[in-house]
Amino acid sequence: MLFDDLPIDHRIKQNLSIMQLSEPTLVQQRSIPAGIQGKDILASSKTGSGKTLAFLVPAVNRLLTNKPLTKQDPRAIILAPTRELAKQVFMQAKKLTQKLPVSVTLVVGGENYNDQVKMLRKNPDIIVGTAGRIADHINGRSFFLNGIELLILDEADRMLELGFADQLNLINGFANHRKRQTMMFSATIDSAAVHEMTQKMLKAPEKIIIDDAGKPHIDIQQNFYFSDGVSHKDKLLLKSISLEAREQAIVFTATREDTVRIAAQLNEQNISAIALNGELAQGQRSSVINIFSSGKEAVLVTTDLTARGLDLLNVSLVINYDLPKFAPEYIHRTGRTGRAGNKGKAISFVSKKDWASFLAIKTKLEQDYTFSSYDDIPTKFEGVQAQRAKPLPIQKKVKVKETQVKKTSKKAIKRVNTDDRPDIDVGFAPMKRKPRQIINDDED
Repeated sequence: MLFDDLPIDHRIKQNLSIMQLSEPTLVQQRSIPAGIQGKDILASSKTGSGKTLAFLVPAVNRLLTNKPLTKQDPRAIILAPTRELAKQVFMQAKKLTQKLPVSVTLVVGGENYNDQVKMLRKNPDIIVGTAGRIADHINGRSFFLNGIELLILDEADRMLELGFADQLNLINGFANHRKRQTMMFSATIDSAAVHEMTQKMLKAPEKIIIDDAGKPHIDIQQNFYFSDGVSHKDKLLLKSISLEAREQAIVFTATREDTVRIAAQLNEQNISAIALNGELAQGQRSSVINIFSSGKEAVLVTTDLTARGLDLLNVSLVINYDLPKFAPEYIHRTGRTGRAGNKGKAISFVSKKDWASFLAIKTKLEQDYTFSSYDDIPTKFEGVQAQRAKPLPIQKKVKVKETQVKKTSKKAIKRVNTDDRPDIDVGFAPMKRKPRQIINDDED
């Protein structure tokens, strides 16, 4: 199937051709026709499968072929969990709408609020942004959602993980036009939180599940190395980057401090590297991503800040200097490579501190894996053996001596019958009682 075969506006096809896109991915083949029909969509597919265009194409097609519901309100809201992913979606939307009568603006945190108000007063057709900042503008009445036609949630599960449930509910409440179409894309759709949101926001959605988004991509080779600690990981990292034939690489660490330290170490070894972490201002973060995306730096050292959403086609190697705490984050980290049908490689260092994370990740691996090693960098750590549960001690039967029984037991004593009727059973009692004295009334 080609984009030309889909029932979309010819102007969109022209822009897709300019973007050198001719054949839709599987998730796009399923989502675009359903979206064009006006159906609500609940979709799940692996990272790098083309989800952004899967909702952008039908959204832009609707704006081009339908009259707006109101004159001034935005027509579509697209929500993303992070600033970086929102910017990525915004750039794709700008490319898709070039030379079209559809305006797009970006609204994310970390940027000047008043400048955003000025942009919003120009009545953009599409607003792309993060839930927190868009909720702030709704409360501040920077714009209104009376005529909203499309509400799109990208990485809905991640937004809930980051604690944006209240903001999402607020946006959903204001964007309540009866003709609204909702599209929700999520890595996982079977969690309780996602199910609850689905019930609130979507009406009879078309479910599109392409594959198990919770498992690593088959085009990504998984390699693991045992490690004895930080200094040992530094040696493994330098060796891995030096040996691997790669265009660009991303190194994931657990702390912001390590991003700076490792990037400096690599630069000392004449390997161009740049650090990205949450301490940087939004402008600095955008600058780092732009520099790396342009190919000016060979290695990006970062925390989980960029684990989702960034479409970096030249990244052929991902290194987990520290394993993430949760298995889904491992999937999204490694998903920065092997995108758009390309092959990729993921290398992970496993120390004693990483062992619990590795056991959780191991359950998600479909392909076989082995622990590799470098002969000149030996390691002492070889995993933690599972400890067998100790059996409960067998309780011995205690034999009670007959003498002890005699001392503690008391003989039941027959209660004295004080009644004239000998056939009455008066039972047993431990108490002694004197017989009642019979008085003869005939005596004087």
